[in-house]
Amino acid sequence: MKRSYGRLVALIAVLALTLGLLAGCGGNSEEEASAGGGDANGITIFNSKMEIQDQMLEMAKRYEKETGVHIEVYYSSDTVSAHLATRYASGNPYTLSMVDAKDVYSLAKEHAVDLSDEKWVKDTNQAITIDDKVYGYPVCVEARGIIYNADAIKKITGKEFKPEDYSTTKEFKALIEELKKGGMKSPTGVMKEDWSLAAHFLAQVYEERDNPDEFVRGMSDGSVNLAKDKKFNALMDTFDVLKDNSYSKESAISAEREVTEQKLAEGEIAFLFGGNWDWSVISAFEYTDNMGIMPVPQDLDDGMNKKLVGGGSKYFFIDSSKNTSKEQVQQAKDFLNWLVYSENGQKFIVEDSALVPAYTNIKLKVSDPLGTSVKKYMDQNALIPNYNYLPDDHYAILGAQFQKYLAGMDDRAGFADEVMTYWKTKTLTPHED
Repeated sequence: MKRSYGRLVALIAVLALTLGLLAGCGGNSEEEASAGGGDANGITIFNSKMEIQDQMLEMAKRYEKETGVHIEVYYSSDTVSAHLATRYASGNPYTLSMVDAKDVYSLAKEHAVDLSDEKWVKDTNQAITIDDKVYGYPVCVEARGIIYNADAIKKITGKEFKPEDYSTTKEFKALIEELKKGGMKSPTGVMKEDWSLAAHFLAQVYEERDNPDEFVRGMSDGSVNLAKDKKFNALMDTFDVLKDNSYSKESAISAEREVTEQKLAEGEIAFLFGGNWDWSVISAFEYTDNMGIMPVPQDLDDGMNKKLVGGGSKYFFIDSSKNTSKEQVQQAKDFLNWLVYSENGQKFIVEDSALVPAYTNIKLKVSDPLGTSVKKYMDQNALIPNYNYLPDDHYAILGAQFQKYLAGMDDRAGFADEVMTYWKTKTLTPHED
């Protein structure tokens, strides 16, 4: 995305002043460092993917043993752009940063190394290119929809669960009622996290358009009335089925993600909106064998209820500033190639991290059931592309509003009005596809 850089510069200046004040009063960063102290022969990595932090730390140790190159891995729960701004303000950027696509579009031209000549470029169609230069290295492919526990469903219905039989909200709701009558008190769960609600479920309202840009601009200029939009209402009808039949209905915004995913894993509930990244949490429990992801059911006949939403997810870029040496740039490039072409690198992506690879040369079988579902839809060209141009504060602000709706503190019309109000304060700047 071609955004004005002035906003980031201003943010850096403010954060630099804030850091100076915090230093005087003993403030602490929220970063969590990995394996040992740094040295000249090594690189730093920022990981924004919480689910694989432990795996990243273990990988860093193995990589150093294998190559002799030291890696330090950091994670922060802060907004990616704000966190990276603090690092640039302090003159201490990461060698490699794993960020969302929108962050690459925002930062790459000023802060990233051109990777166009790298070997892996020819083995993926998910790389991010800006002005004919490759800046974004895709870490994996991810997709989202309704996660299901087929064993839990069959236990009650006595039939093999076929997700294609429940592509409409009407069909989905009927199955929920059948499960309740069969003894499953609350067949669904809903994650209350703002990123799940606003960056994933609400975003699908925009993504299921021929031209998402046009739709969000319509909300900005008032030409779109979200409350009367058929797509919004179809998706919200399904969300209501999830919300109204959730085990945490009476305390929706107190539900813990791990508890919800444990209930799904063990078959206490049957459905949960999420993505294949959730396997890293689900797999920690005594999960049943037959699980997967299905498209979000909708009572609209436009084919979108037969597709997941997904594509390249999380991207590395290499810092191009004077703070990163040529040796470190090369070490970072070597690391990225190691992930794609070495046996251990491929195993880290597919087996250790349970990710769906974004590279055609990686032939390892995706072993977890959620990733297997995603690969099936990907191979069938049945993925709705992610919309990568949401403003940085979208999930925080509208996530809070969505939480109010989830908790019954707002109705659908009120929520739609809050979304419209938000977009009227935003101007979508030009970007490249």
